[in-house]
Amino acid sequence: MGVHECPAWLWLLLSLLSLPLGLPVLGAPPRLICDSRVLERYLLEAKEAENITTGCAEHCSLNENITVPDTKVNFYAWKRMEVGQQAVEVWQGLALLSEAVLRGQALLVNSSQPWEPLQLHVDKAVSGLRSLTTLLRALGAQEAISPPDAASAAPLRTITADTFRKLFRVYSNFLRGKLKLYTGEACRTGDR
Repeated sequence: MGVHECPAWLWLLLSLLSLPLGLPVLGAPPRLICDSRVLERYLLEAKEAENITTGCAEHCSLNENITVPDTKVNFYAWKRMEVGQQAVEVWQGLALLSEAVLRGQALLVNSSQPWEPLQLHVDKAVSGLRSLTTLLRALGAQEAISPPDAASAAPLRTITADTFRKLFRVYSNFLRGKLKLYTGEACRTGDR
C-alpha cells in the first residue's frame, strides 16, 4: 500500500465522521413512528413481557400498588377529540407509565433475589418507553399540544397495579390502544 492509499474502511469511517451534525436523536427519520412495523416491535416486546409473567406469583408481586394509566378507550369520544387533546392524553399516560415501570424496576433491583427473565423484560420496557418518547417527540407530538389543549384536558384516569403481570398488561394495552390510535391519527394528519 502506498503512502497516499487508504483502506476502504478508513474512507468509510472518515465519511461517517463528516456527516452533518444536528440529525434527530438516534438518527431516526422524524416520522419513523408512522411505520407500523416500528410500533409493532414495541407491542411484541410488551406482549412478551406480559406472557413471561403468566403463572408467576412468587417473583412477580410489586409489594406495593403503583399508579398506572387506565387504558380503556371510549372510541366514540376519542374520534371526536382534537389531535392536540389526544396528544395530551398520550403524553400524560406515557409519562405515568414510564414512572410506573421505573418504580417497578427499582423494586425489582432492591428485592432479595430478582428473577432474571423478569429483570430483562423490565429493562426492555424502560428502554422501549424511552425510545417511544423520543419517536413521539420526533413526530412533533409535543408541539401538537397547544396551551388551551393542556389546560382543558381532563385529568388522566388511573388504576393501580400490584403485580408485574398487571403492569405489563397495562403497558401492552396502552401501546395497542391510545398510543396506536394517536400515532395513526397524527401520521394521517401530518400526511395532508
